[in-house]
Amino acid sequence: MGSTAFSGGSGLHIAIIGSGSAAFAAAIEAAERGARVTIIEAAEVIGGTCVNTGCVPSKILLRGAYIAHLQGHHAFAGVALNSPVIDRDAMVEQQQELVERLRHAKYESILESTPGIRLVRGTARFKSVNTLLVSQADDAEREIRADRILLATGASASLPDIAGLRDTPYWTSTEALVAKAVPEHLLVIGGSAVALELAQAFSHLGAAVTILARSTLLSREDPVIGEGLTELFDGEGIKVLLNTVPKSVRHDGKRFILRTGSGELHGDRLLVATGGTPNTAALGLDEIGVRTDERGSIVIDDHMRSSVENIYAAGDCTSQPKFVYVAAAAGTRAARNMMGDNAAIDLSAMPKVLFTSPQVATVGLSEQQAESRGLVVESRTLELENVPRALASLDTRGFIKLVAEKESGRIVGCQLLAHEGGEIIQAAALAIRYGITTRDLADQLFPYLTMVEGLKLAAQTFDKELSQLSCCAG
Repeated sequence: MGSTAFSGGSGLHIAIIGSGSAAFAAAIEAAERGARVTIIEAAEVIGGTCVNTGCVPSKILLRGAYIAHLQGHHAFAGVALNSPVIDRDAMVEQQQELVERLRHAKYESILESTPGIRLVRGTARFKSVNTLLVSQADDAEREIRADRILLATGASASLPDIAGLRDTPYWTSTEALVAKAVPEHLLVIGGSAVALELAQAFSHLGAAVTILARSTLLSREDPVIGEGLTELFDGEGIKVLLNTVPKSVRHDGKRFILRTGSGELHGDRLLVATGGTPNTAALGLDEIGVRTDERGSIVIDDHMRSSVENIYAAGDCTSQPKFVYVAAAAGTRAARNMMGDNAAIDLSAMPKVLFTSPQVATVGLSEQQAESRGLVVESRTLELENVPRALASLDTRGFIKLVAEKESGRIVGCQLLAHEGGEIIQAAALAIRYGITTRDLADQLFPYLTMVEGLKLAAQTFDKELSQLSCCAG
């Protein structure tokens, strides 16, 4: 048995299980407000998924792969096309150096510079609603009592129930991101963000790629998104098999053999990217009355409160959307609420970005979602061949779609497939957040020859024909 001692801080003692974005956002906020904070982490490194095995390394890979792709695939006269030479060892080394640098800057250095936060290594479980038992590497067990407890344990890759899969050397995204060789033929099971980003990245690095999606690509989004991505991938030589789940998977020592309803597929590598499972099973939540859903996600309200008064939760272990910026915002608000505030998180204008090339970005409601809520809406879809910046870039693949209430003109949703889509979507998010109408947006000044000008053009089409628009969208 042991107890936690601190070199700084006063007031409430807050224990946080996990050390990712939600955990550190909460820890920093709580420490700044005078709380004593204990972070409990079982993993060898701190920082959670985003910096170590998620957002950061994946975006480095995606950018490098896209640059490689551009060398042999662009439309500019006078610039010779060539086949890039790929050195995955060098790519992974640079990627992991940046991961380590960011982990130190954004996580490890916080611990070093904030005396009110202390890190305890070990695996935590509840003894009571206020007490945690932490099992440590030396077989010691430490008891930590806290006034408030935040659960920020994240999630782990989940596996579909496919015969033989668990007995094969499949990849999850973690292994794929540090793979030191480009597969000859990569098979990908999954039709959501991680599967699609990594599928295209390895295709851009020279692999043949086949995607097997349970239904459609990005099936929870407006159907035009999945249709657009499927067409885009087909144009790049990526084979997309919709409504396809393998009946079995085996590995013969050299290759994977996937049996499907329409025959066998062979590949030298298999990536399984079918979502995540919340890391909650070992916490002992049932014994203390913390409610979870059928997947094990901790059920919380918009103040990050669980079903037990002093226990809060944030991030991928909860029922909230699984995005790092949501986790960080939730962690900050949870800390404020644990210390007496009344801070809610508003997800009504939450932007989402898929970092394919071009990017997918959405915010607010799709047409289908709006109509299911009883809203009378109309929409306009602007093909990128009508956006001057896309024309000048010689790449007009994609579209921008706006959804607005028919009577008021208030914008309620935006879906787009476009280069720099992640940069465009925040303007649409602000429009939705502050009740801007299509006419308001159409009247704004947008810099010429930018992709975000496409939002203005799309807004103008609610009142004008495309043929009536000037080149500068005035």
